[in-house]
Amino acid sequence: MSAQAAPSQRTDLPQQKSPPAATELGPRPTVIRQPRRGAAGRIVAPLLVLAAVLALWSLASHVLLDPDRRFLLPPPGDVLRTGLLDRANLAELLAALWSTIRVALVGLAVAMVLGVALAVLMSQARWVEHSIYPYAIVLQTIPILAVVPLLGFWFGFDFLSRVIVCVLVSLFPMITNTLFGLKSAETGHHDLFTLYGASRWQRLWRLQLPAALPAMITGFKISSGLSVIGAIVADFFFRQGEPGIGRLIDVYRQRLQTEQLMTALLLSSLVGLALFFSFDLWGSHVDKLRRAKGPH
Repeated sequence: MSAQAAPSQRTDLPQQKSPPAATELGPRPTVIRQPRRGAAGRIVAPLLVLAAVLALWSLASHVLLDPDRRFLLPPPGDVLRTGLLDRANLAELLAALWSTIRVALVGLAVAMVLGVALAVLMSQARWVEHSIYPYAIVLQTIPILAVVPLLGFWFGFDFLSRVIVCVLVSLFPMITNTLFGLKSAETGHHDLFTLYGASRWQRLWRLQLPAALPAMITGFKISSGLSVIGAIVADFFFRQGEPGIGRLIDVYRQRLQTEQLMTALLLSSLVGLALFFSFDLWGSHVDKLRRAKGPH
């Protein structure tokens, strides 16, 4: 008998599939974008508080005060009608407000330059910090109302003295925040700059100043409101030159013109808010750029 032929290999068996690629292991994870929370609340919440304040204000004026004493707290409608809708009063207020804005802006700019420069000097040499910083603290603790008459005797009672008052009031936050920011650079980054033999100027320009920028902007926001306060305080004492909003406030106080007085306070507050939120917008833009660049 002939040998039995070996069974042939079956070709109908299912072929083994190669392992799936990495992209076929499963569905790609979907990125769920969280909705922006609090965006509407930032607008609605202050408006609700404003409506509540106006309602309480109107209630106190009409209910708690007699008509003959209502000049102490006139209702919001009277303030709006007399202070903002009356063209003569509005023109007088805006002219005085523009004078105050100029003083505040010039004083703020001088304080920004001077404060950042002093902070940079103190960050570069410990002996400079020990020599200057105590006097910056003393400058902050001196009552500005006691210094204003002396400034008038020394520098006159016009624009220059008002600017000096603004600088004195708004300088300290510039120095402290900038100095803190310059010292906040990480030690590892300083070691890296030392390893590469960076100069003092390169270390300051490429490491310390970028690290200090958020703290500097915080100081700018604080000092922006203080500069407006300094300009108004200077207007109370310095009667020469173009009248500012502070002089009008004093005049309205003497005449018991409460509607115009409250309008002047409102406009002054709006100037401070505009300066504050301008620097806050700048700070938000800086934060976005820092996050876009990622970790150092």
